[in-house]
Amino acid sequence: MFDWARIDTVLLDMDGTLLDLHFDNHFWLEHVPLRYAQKHGLSLEAAKKELLARYARVEGTLDWYCVDYWSRELALDIPLLKSEVDHLIAVHPHVLAFLQRLGELGKNRVLVTNAHQKALQLKMSKTRLGEHLDQVISAHELGLPKENPVFWERLRQRLYYDPRSTLFVDDSLSVLRSAREYGIAHLLCMRKPDASQPARDIQEFQALRHFQPLLAELDSAA
Repeated sequence: MFDWARIDTVLLDMDGTLLDLHFDNHFWLEHVPLRYAQKHGLSLEAAKKELLARYARVEGTLDWYCVDYWSRELALDIPLLKSEVDHLIAVHPHVLAFLQRLGELGKNRVLVTNAHQKALQLKMSKTRLGEHLDQVISAHELGLPKENPVFWERLRQRLYYDPRSTLFVDDSLSVLRSAREYGIAHLLCMRKPDASQPARDIQEFQALRHFQPLLAELDSAA
């Protein structure tokens, strides 16, 4: 799939790529509506309807990913609510072996996520993914979400990488399109970001269900 001799840097999304998106889907679509309904005296159905509309208004912006924004807007303690279901946070299969192999081959392993720092801290503490990464960068540090092509230029002010020798892995088509527009040469989409959902049919980008095939490639490259 890739000529690993031409790849120096591997940029990796977190939610849906390294981590199972089931946690986030359950949290925002089930747990937050439940707690919102309880706090505001709504039916669960009414709470879900209201929240889905509010989510849609800020989707693709930093506010959508901001824990503080939603705590303020919904009058809920979002970090506390996340801790109530943090047993659902899980690393996707083959991720740790893939990251370890990248490190053994001298590739720069960088987590590039839209996740807010508070959510990032929770997930790093639960999974210890940070031990297998060379750098972790949140879009909130740069002031733009990954959906914005300007994000990738700002990233180069924090991290040296050559787009021509960089692989970027994400589960979001809009984010991958943004990276492609900027000029990142090697792009890969995850077909099964949520392990509880069927794999998606991805035609626009090279796509994988999990990292096992890349492990085989890295072994060959070695």
